[in-house]
Amino acid sequence: MQLFRVPADNPDLTRAQFDAFSKQIPLLYFILMSNTIAVAYTYANVAPDWLTMIVPSVLTVLATLRTYWWLRQRHLVRSDADILRNLRATNWLTVPIGAGFTAWSFALYPYGDPFAKSQVAFYMAVTVIGCIFSLMHLRSAALIVTLIVDMPYVLFFFATGEPTLKAIAVNNLLVSGAMVTVLFIYYRDFADLVSSRKSLLAQQAATQALSDENFRLANLDSLTELPNRRRFFAELSSAFADAERRNVRVAVGIIDLDGFKPINDNYGHSVGDRVLIEAGRRIREVCEGFGPQRVEFARLGGDEFGLVVCGDPEEADLARLGERIGDQVKLPYQLDTAHTGLSCSTGFALFPQSATTAEALYECADYSLYHAKRHLRGRTVIFSSELEAEIRSRGVIENLLRTADFSTEMDLVFQPIVDAMSEHTAGFEVLARWHSSRLGLVSPADFIPAAERIGLIRPLTQALLVRALATAKTWPDHIRLSFNLSAHDVCAAEGILPLITIVEKSGLPPHRIDFEITETAVTFDFVRAQQSIAALKAMGCGISLDDFGTGYSSLSHVHRLPLDKIKVDRSFVADINDNPVSHKIIKSLTGLCDDMEIACVAEGVETRAQLDTLRRLGCDFIQGYYFAKPMPGNAIDDYLANERQRLDGAGAKVVA
Repeated sequence: MQLFRVPADNPDLTRAQFDAFSKQIPLLYFILMSNTIAVAYTYANVAPDWLTMIVPSVLTVLATLRTYWWLRQRHLVRSDADILRNLRATNWLTVPIGAGFTAWSFALYPYGDPFAKSQVAFYMAVTVIGCIFSLMHLRSAALIVTLIVDMPYVLFFFATGEPTLKAIAVNNLLVSGAMVTVLFIYYRDFADLVSSRKSLLAQQAATQALSDENFRLANLDSLTELPNRRRFFAELSSAFADAERRNVRVAVGIIDLDGFKPINDNYGHSVGDRVLIEAGRRIREVCEGFGPQRVEFARLGGDEFGLVVCGDPEEADLARLGERIGDQVKLPYQLDTAHTGLSCSTGFALFPQSATTAEALYECADYSLYHAKRHLRGRTVIFSSELEAEIRSRGVIENLLRTADFSTEMDLVFQPIVDAMSEHTAGFEVLARWHSSRLGLVSPADFIPAAERIGLIRPLTQALLVRALATAKTWPDHIRLSFNLSAHDVCAAEGILPLITIVEKSGLPPHRIDFEITETAVTFDFVRAQQSIAALKAMGCGISLDDFGTGYSSLSHVHRLPLDKIKVDRSFVADINDNPVSHKIIKSLTGLCDDMEIACVAEGVETRAQLDTLRRLGCDFIQGYYFAKPMPGNAIDDYLANERQRLDGAGAKVVA
């Protein structure tokens, strides 16, 4: 009985049967109707009207309605349950339809002459073969039609006793048997094809899913689950091309988290990662809620994020976006026992004002960020004509620095570091001055960063250290030399060994040398910086932490480093008598230095009032224009002689 039922265990096969059946069934009814009309026409004048007119009309109308119904199914979307129900209905409709046409044929047969009777036999044989072909996709229906039509057909025409009709009946039976065999083979192949197609589609879906996942992973940052650097530049290229085509503005932004590295150093990378995730989430929320412009947001790497601002933004929009992001990033981060804070600097560049290519636009945004980090930390900077002029100037400085002769073009000047109480000079800080044959006097604020960018800072440091040590060797034994080291000097992969070698060869006792290291150098790579400082201390050199209070190093760095001095930045000294905050900061720092037995050096002292206040607060050493401006090496002897004379004269007056 299973052969005469529509299987319900394979929805994919059932749907494929339905789709194929909806295309074949109109042909089935066309065969039935055309053959029926032909037979009815033959018997029109010999059989009763109800057999030649009424019954054929009813059968034809029924076939027409079924044809119309099936034609409509091609454009409808049905569920698996609907398809199964309709196929089962069609399957069992073959019983009354097949029986009806068969009974009508047998009813006509007695009224015809031999030719008409032969047509009935031909009609039934051809029709059943056509139906088997048309019903091949629904095997059960084809078998039902074969059984209902062929069995009565063979029995009926054998009963006539006519040899020709008996031969036709046997022939039809054999052909039908062959057709049924073909039906089984075709149905099996059709089911296999559907199964193979399903398997192929599943493999394609799996392959596509894998491809999509690979694409997602290739364009997604694994930590923050934000778009990554690759996706950022793809979005930038697309947005830039669209803006260029539509002649509208598009902007690039780069965000750098200020103070993130100390978090990593103090609390560990696990906490640092969570801070990055939280910062990324906050920035993404700002970008998603920013309108009417569309903002694409990505993590570029480390603590740096990128923005692509589409929708014809103006500078005011970029400033507003940068301010919102900054406000969110500044909110406290509460992570387990760690409670910390951040800020961020942001650089923007706008097309077409800033650049004409996507790559150049990104470089302009990067320079805006660089400017913000150096001069407006925690703020938003938009690329401008002034910054463009800086870039040109920076390029000129870098090119000239590559060809500069350090021995002839670099001069050294020395600024006294004075004991706050006795006013005796305790040492000199060496400062570099570049006299370019083309540019004239170039500020260290310009050529030192340039040397760092182009990889010349370490050769420059070494050349200047050799000359500074040679000069210091001519000073009295109690006068120390302070020499500045950059982050690249103390954090280089090859370590501090070249500088140690220079010190050893100089003949100057290491205990007379102080190396000044900035907070930036410490936070750049704390582990390497710590190793370098330990090596210098092992020689006997002193270590000073320069510009303290302007960077982002924490007090834990101060505790973990073998420091001898902390130098208070001039920005706090300048308004110490006018700004209570500056006064409190320096008071706290002098207290810290006293507790840790570290000397406190105040930079930028220019007035007697500042000196008196710093003395009261407990500063140990003073440096600034109040005592002397930086001087060439050959002026130091005269300066020390004048100092002795001045102090001796002051002492004599006190005695008198």
